[in-house]
Amino acid sequence: MLKAKNRMGLVFFPAYDWAISPTHPEREERLLYTQDQVLEEGLLDIDGITEYKPDIASIEDVERVHICVPDVKSRITDSHLISAGGAIACGDAFMKGEVDKAFALVRPPGHHARRIVHGARGFCNINIEAVMIEKLRKKYGIRKVAIVDTDCHHGDGTQDIYWHDSETLFISIHQDGRTLYPGTGFPSELGGPNAVGYTLNVPLPPRTSDKGFLYVIDNLVNPVLKEFQPDLIINSAGQDNHYSDPITNMNFSAQGYAELNHRLNPDIAVLEGGYSIEDALPYVNTGIILAMAGLDYSMVKEPDFTPERFKQPKETDEYIKRLCEHLYNKWNKRDIIRKELIKDKKYVKQDRYVYYDTDGISEEQREITKVCDECSGLSVVESRSDRGYHVTAVIIPRNACPRCYEEGLEEYEKKLKNGNQMVFLQDKKNDVFYNNRG
Repeated sequence: MLKAKNRMGLVFFPAYDWAISPTHPEREERLLYTQDQVLEEGLLDIDGITEYKPDIASIEDVERVHICVPDVKSRITDSHLISAGGAIACGDAFMKGEVDKAFALVRPPGHHARRIVHGARGFCNINIEAVMIEKLRKKYGIRKVAIVDTDCHHGDGTQDIYWHDSETLFISIHQDGRTLYPGTGFPSELGGPNAVGYTLNVPLPPRTSDKGFLYVIDNLVNPVLKEFQPDLIINSAGQDNHYSDPITNMNFSAQGYAELNHRLNPDIAVLEGGYSIEDALPYVNTGIILAMAGLDYSMVKEPDFTPERFKQPKETDEYIKRLCEHLYNKWNKRDIIRKELIKDKKYVKQDRYVYYDTDGISEEQREITKVCDECSGLSVVESRSDRGYHVTAVIIPRNACPRCYEEGLEEYEKKLKNGNQMVFLQDKKNDVFYNNRG
């Protein structure tokens, strides 16, 4: 009987009762075809591969990560809580030592959901990986986490959530934002004033093939991970880099995805995008499962795949090599770059315009962050949407120093005196959440 080298946990949640529309590419069939393939290939009959049922994330789990406006219940469905709960179930199984690897094949996805949530953007309402990570930090005391996002779209929501957190390394490998939604994720985006270099963006040219992706893993991602030494490695396993995906322009294959997963060697993978429902997802997910389980994936191949069809141009090879060298240099010089960035500043201000394309909501946001050498820094976010909401969020980081903590409480009390807006306090240090509207 075939036996997995790595004990492998799988969670499936197709979310039968949630869809943007009956014909939208983000629909339940994304996982149903994969489930059929897994059953047909007999993967669940392999000794060491175990299916787990999803948990249900709590409102508190969401509030640990997000400021939902006006509240969590108005912005999500039960399916969102179960999707996040599926990732949490994988995290629990891994942390308890029941499995060596785990893969949450769940939907709705989440990596475009930012800290402030007025609605859905990029099909995402809440950030599945972030909800899981912060739950695991609370429950098991893990500290350093690395997230490697291999979705074709830049993981702008995850980046926003961990922009100030030097204990969370976020690396996004994606199609160049000049050619694809959400139009962000450039090499200059390196993290906030207290976490410079702990965000690394790798924008790849359209039609990048297996060769380019694997070069990034070998020459940038793994060297940085080795130096960062995380307690936990998460793969945001978007699969829309596949050559058959209808909404992107890349040339990655199922074999390439499996090989990437083998080389990256994540502890937990969480499904993100991927909309070639029949031609890609069953093959890609099968390859990832086999690679994570430590089994032979060499025979995983799409019926229409030929390497000659997707040969990568020499200029793309050269561009990716220069890009990796540039970013690795930024990583190594992150302390110097931070000093140049902050100089004598006590606070850093950042204005953002955020468009929630799925729900058609526009948001104007101003964030002021305290420059701090001891922690991730206190942040105060003012947010206004065209739906009439005006909110202030005071965010005290998980590793807050005494000065940032006290200033955060003072700022919250000060903002409460203005009765014309909603005021939230997200005290991550003590894992409590307050707002002035109950």
